[in-house]
Amino acid sequence: MLQVQNISFGYTEKPVVQNIHFSVEKGQNIAVIGESGCGKSTLLKLIYGLYDLDEGQIFWNETEVLGTSFNLVPGMPFMKYLSQDFDLMPYITVAENVGKYLSNIFPEIKKARVKELLEIVEMSEFADVKAKYLSGGQQQRVALARVLALEPEVLLLDEPFSHIDNFRKNALRRNLFAYLKAKEITCIVATHDSTDALSFADETIVLQNGKMVDKADSYNLYNNPINKYVASLFGEVNELKLSQLIAVDGADDSVLLYPHQLKVAEKGLINALVKQSYFKGGYYLIKAVFDRKVIFFEHDTELVNNTTVSLNFDF
Repeated sequence: MLQVQNISFGYTEKPVVQNIHFSVEKGQNIAVIGESGCGKSTLLKLIYGLYDLDEGQIFWNETEVLGTSFNLVPGMPFMKYLSQDFDLMPYITVAENVGKYLSNIFPEIKKARVKELLEIVEMSEFADVKAKYLSGGQQQRVALARVLALEPEVLLLDEPFSHIDNFRKNALRRNLFAYLKAKEITCIVATHDSTDALSFADETIVLQNGKMVDKADSYNLYNNPINKYVASLFGEVNELKLSQLIAVDGADDSVLLYPHQLKVAEKGLINALVKQSYFKGGYYLIKAVFDRKVIFFEHDTELVNNTTVSLNFDF
């Protein structure tokens, strides 16, 4: 089990992460999401042991994760950390990069292991190509294979799919996370892509201004966001007063609605003025104005600008 116990850290006197506390069971996949600069990358570096904590402790099982003041070589041997800088050796081949830290005592076993890893990241055909000739996305896939080579107990990934096109990304995510589950490798992914959280993470941690604002299983985090900030990390979100939707007898609470929760109806509860239709493939995202406030909803077809539609809601 990974235990992060009330840790705080700052590169200067200003803290970057503050009083973060959570635990992760062996084999779990955890997504860390939040706006840029919220502390996602720093949190991964602290878990790996690249910096000394200002406060708190981190443990993997019974072993304390210690920083640079205690380790000549930064980082913990049972963890692997993949930063946004892939750190490949440009003048050796893809296969040599992946097998860099594998033992040469049994060359056939090493060769088979490299082959397996390249298949996972769909880079087999580039095995003999030097890294310097690869695109950014291809380099990222090779870097992923390399950190998996020695099967770490904990894998820390910082935006691991940021350079990879959607054509490759979806299959790669499926292959990677299926492999991690099969091997019971604990994985923490810092990401801007909500798909990483919703599709593959057992739990999701939300950071804001260096603080943890929520941690929950991804299904409940999405369907029951604690505030607009959390909901907005998954796309557009509407914040309306309950009294704008129904008659209220009591507290007039705010209601968060995703665009798919507002539907055009013949006799809806609210009327909105259409301003713009955005084609999204399987549907249109409609920008409209209701009660002098911009809202978004989904519809099957494009709607004519400056027409009024009636909407019902589902929450």
